[in-house]
Amino acid sequence: MGLLGNTTQVDYYLDSSSWGKYQFTSLDNIVNQFMIAYVGEDKLISKAKRTDVAFHAQRAIQELSFDTFKSCKTLELEIPPSLKMILPQDYVNYVKLTWSDSAGIEHIIYPTSKTSNPIAISQDPSGDDEEFLEILENNGFDNGLGSWVSQSNSATNPNPNALAYTWNSSGYIDADAAEYKKLHQSAAEIKKGHTYRVSYDLSLVSGSVQILLVASDGTSTEAFKGGGAVQTQTGSYTVTEDIFVNDSNTSWAIAMQDENRNFNFHARSAAPTNFVGTIDNVTCYDLEITTQAESDTWSNYKSGTPSENQDDYQDDTYWPAGGRRYGLDPQHAQANGSFYMDCNTGKIHFSSNISGKTVILEYISDGLGTDEEMVVHKFAEEAMYKWIAHAVLSTRMGIPEYIVNRYKKEKFAETRKAKLRLSNIKLEEITQILRGKSKQIKH
Repeated sequence: MGLLGNTTQVDYYLDSSSWGKYQFTSLDNIVNQFMIAYVGEDKLISKAKRTDVAFHAQRAIQELSFDTFKSCKTLELEIPPSLKMILPQDYVNYVKLTWSDSAGIEHIIYPTSKTSNPIAISQDPSGDDEEFLEILENNGFDNGLGSWVSQSNSATNPNPNALAYTWNSSGYIDADAAEYKKLHQSAAEIKKGHTYRVSYDLSLVSGSVQILLVASDGTSTEAFKGGGAVQTQTGSYTVTEDIFVNDSNTSWAIAMQDENRNFNFHARSAAPTNFVGTIDNVTCYDLEITTQAESDTWSNYKSGTPSENQDDYQDDTYWPAGGRRYGLDPQHAQANGSFYMDCNTGKIHFSSNISGKTVILEYISDGLGTDEEMVVHKFAEEAMYKWIAHAVLSTRMGIPEYIVNRYKKEKFAETRKAKLRLSNIKLEEITQILRGKSKQIKH
């Protein structure tokens, strides 16, 4: 019985889903036919599990997809102002990137190796603390409270021992037990699950004090918080402690949106003894290294004029002379734009002259993304059988080495034959190209 079965030509041409499918055979058929032809009594493989054969068949599709099967996967996208393209879901490697003009002609975009999008660590602007970024402003209180905000009064707060902070003209803050207030910075971002290193100069006359980091909207309600140790030692000294901000709610912590995070001061003391003293030079660092949303390298690359559109280089790579460019590196002798792959973010970054253009990505997949694409071209069907046979035999005990080597050679030969067949070289097309070689190049 023919492979087409009872499918008529009318049925084929009316069903668009079947167009061109005869050149492929499904992975399920490959496994079934291998089990029939290669596995059984009086055959080289006397016994094999179907699951083992299916595994090796999928591995064969993956390996052959990388350098033997013809890549038919393409993606077209208009590049937005962000100059980024998200890699396809089943992307493994690219074949080429092009942009198409108004006539539909594709222009190859070449990769650049002279730039990248590194992970940018946030740094202290002063440069003194290169690993961690100080998240507080006006930590010395030299010019008043400044960016610090004092919370409105709350006489009904469940923590009656919390005190209000006021600025002292000598350049520090002290506490007033008459009413409850919180002093906080709305600009400082506190994240739950992070550990912060807090340091402050404390002059304790009597009572006790404790620093809390709280996610708050500036009122008496909090979501997650972390607390330092309660300080009871009198005298003047510097307190440095690592505070972990947890995500648990206490009886006086009311759940809130995570977007509203502030750095908060709480002065807590054991009633009836109130805190008497001053606090100065407060610092707070996030011990988890934070990164910038966008690296400076990428920002400069996408905002600058691409090298292929410049008249000259600052590094003397070439200079214009009489309408010609001397010393130009051939890899940069094109004006189609450039790109580079950012494996960390799964995106392709383009030069600024690609903005708004229609870019076509031709890429390689491993052929296992969906059930529909797990098919094998009939030019490579025999290579699949030899690949599976060698894989099954080479992973078994007791198989003579000369048998394994025999199928290894057959696998190699069939793979090479499939690659030649799938290269789709046509004599007439080669002849037409070679005709151009006979033309005299005039200088």
